[in-house]
Amino acid sequence: MYSRGSGIVYGFHGCDEEVAYRVLTLQQPLKDSVNKYDWLGNGMYFWENSPSRALEYAHHLKANPGRSKNPIQKPFVLGAVIHLGNCLDLLDYEKLNLLKFGYDILSTTLSSQNQPIPQNKPIGDLRELMLRELDCAVIETLHKARRDESLTAFDSVRGVFWEGKELYPNAGSREKDHIQICVGNPNCIKGFFLARDIDPKFTEV
Repeated sequence: MYSRGSGIVYGFHGCDEEVAYRVLTLQQPLKDSVNKYDWLGNGMYFWENSPSRALEYAHHLKANPGRSKNPIQKPFVLGAVIHLGNCLDLLDYEKLNLLKFGYDILSTTLSSQNQPIPQNKPIGDLRELMLRELDCAVIETLHKARRDESLTAFDSVRGVFWEGKELYPNAGSREKDHIQICVGNPNCIKGFFLARDIDPKFTEV
């Protein structure tokens, strides 16, 4: 009864400038990410309250065109007002057991089919598990299980990730820690906007 929260958050999506303006002017929808290694399953991805991280990621994709299906020419940030709706919020202790439930279903299903369980994997020399094939499969399995049981679908998924180098020796925080949101229900997005710069003549609020 207390797990829904107020629901409204600001999300920021790193992309190409042309794509951002086409979405803003309703010439095209923002497309779902449907990679088998998506951290929070399939859907539209946003960095919560962090336009700077979204822009950094867009620059990363431009420098590594093989990581994106549509190479970025001019890195840009698209803002969104998001109502999380019925959210699988992995920052909520109560929701974490649902992930275990999804894993149990996935494991049982694949075992009966003599299929291997997907694995999360790092990229190159990175320690982080950047390719989240297992996590993606677990979340998608959970979505399917709820559909099969005619339970209320999750509109969005929210999770926290520790990423990058330690901020200082023995630090508990890393340089790219962030909260990410995956929106599966497009009606959660109440509008898109261009992120503004702070007016230095006034107090930041």
